[in-house]
Amino acid sequence: MTSVASTTIFPTPDMVPEKYRISFPMEQRHYLCNGVLREWTGPRQEVLSPIFQRHGATVSPTVLGSYPLLTKKQALATLAAAAKAYDHGRGEWPAMTGAQRCRRIAAFAERLEEKRADIVKLLMWEVGKSKSEAEKEFDRTILYMRDTLAAMADLERASSRLVKERGVLAQIRRVPLGVVLCMGPFNYPLNESFATLIPALIMGNSVIFKPPKLGVLLHHLLLEAYRDCFPAGVINTVYGEGQEVISPLLQSAHIDVLAFIGSSRVATTLKKQHPKPHRLRSILGMEAKNAAIVLKDADLQQAVDECLSGSLTYNGQRCTALKILFVHDDLLDDFLGRFCRAVEQLPCGMPWDEGVQITPLPEPNKVEYLKGLLDDACAKGARIINRAGGSIDHSLMTPAVVYPVQPDMRLYSEEQFGPIVAISPFSTTEQVIEYVTLSDYGQQVSIFGRDTELLAELVTPLANQVCRVNINSQCQRGPDSLPFTGRKDSAEGTLSVTDALQAFSISTIVAARENAENKRLLPAVMTREPGRSHTGPESSS
Repeated sequence: MTSVASTTIFPTPDMVPEKYRISFPMEQRHYLCNGVLREWTGPRQEVLSPIFQRHGATVSPTVLGSYPLLTKKQALATLAAAAKAYDHGRGEWPAMTGAQRCRRIAAFAERLEEKRADIVKLLMWEVGKSKSEAEKEFDRTILYMRDTLAAMADLERASSRLVKERGVLAQIRRVPLGVVLCMGPFNYPLNESFATLIPALIMGNSVIFKPPKLGVLLHHLLLEAYRDCFPAGVINTVYGEGQEVISPLLQSAHIDVLAFIGSSRVATTLKKQHPKPHRLRSILGMEAKNAAIVLKDADLQQAVDECLSGSLTYNGQRCTALKILFVHDDLLDDFLGRFCRAVEQLPCGMPWDEGVQITPLPEPNKVEYLKGLLDDACAKGARIINRAGGSIDHSLMTPAVVYPVQPDMRLYSEEQFGPIVAISPFSTTEQVIEYVTLSDYGQQVSIFGRDTELLAELVTPLANQVCRVNINSQCQRGPDSLPFTGRKDSAEGTLSVTDALQAFSISTIVAARENAENKRLLPAVMTREPGRSHTGPESSS
């Protein structure tokens, strides 16, 4: 509990609009294992909101609730349930047709849509996301699920065809990989989690899902839908410290796929724990230090607008955010002036405030980390050049525009993942090509300019270093139909609607020599559903 500052932006409880209030605390006492919501009576982790509240003369964090701190025993029980549900590919879920699994996913999507208002509020309270950004995340998730269902239907049609090649008849189908461990990030705790969870499920895998530590309670709202829409053991949830619940899962050697979105440091630690690394398929989304390159002939206002949104949307807490801006010497003074004025006009406040752009930061000690970056840069010759830049009010930091950022500063190469905009001057394009080439990361880059020949000269060397080159636009993930991946320490595997289906499956061929008998047999074998000892794929779970 800290003393209240006279200028604090945080509200008293009665200042929170009634429609955005939540009944606190939300005590999560259950986890899903083998189709049963099991009650947990052991230790729980307290969940604190980045939104502080004023009480008299003090400002204190809002306690949102708590979630279970499970142990190795519960984690291994979820693994046993997932392995049983998969049953080496003979379980009810992997044996279903794609159309049957799609019906279950569609039913789950309907249940999810019923929770829209509650999930949007929790995105605001748990991770400090503005109302508009929270609504976008939810709606984009629903659209992603619908697009995935459509892509799965296309995949099923393609798999139903016979291929004739050099005297061989063949059917090429995609089949599941096994047990998937899914771990999502805090900055998009719904959308990014479902970007791996949904394709993993729809392809017939069974899943152990660990929600992110920040953004965990919103998934509590979905436990009953998980239970009701999928056969027992197909989806299970774990909560707790990674060393306690994740390490035993990986060390068991029975995790077939690791789907993780987070830092490369954690991803490396996780992968090393699997005793059979060649049997572990990894789909990883990790950090990036995406650069913007503002050439001397750029449309200056367009570059300012795109760089502003690209660097500070959701406080810069996006892997696709622009983390450093390289501005040509000829445009520097004009760019800095316009950019700083635009930053100073960004409204700071609570997630429910109309038009708010800068909101509280959810990670514990994040403002201290960001202050360390600013102190390092300023000690080595940089300055914060916008008014009130870097001002701190508990968990909220006013955006700081830092110039000139040089190679000896942490901000030059370290991903800040927050409301700091690093700006560095350049005079030759070779300087920025060298930066991107030597960077540990290789996700995206943005180029702003109008000279066709110069843009063409830049695109090829940059495309060989990153996986998306944006021309006169900010870096971004969408649309989800496009491949989303990265080089170096930024990603492993590709996530888009169709690529994700392939990432969580493998090609299998059913083949026979081309003769009259096999022409009769193969189509019949392909269209016949395998027999099952249970009551059928559409039976209740």
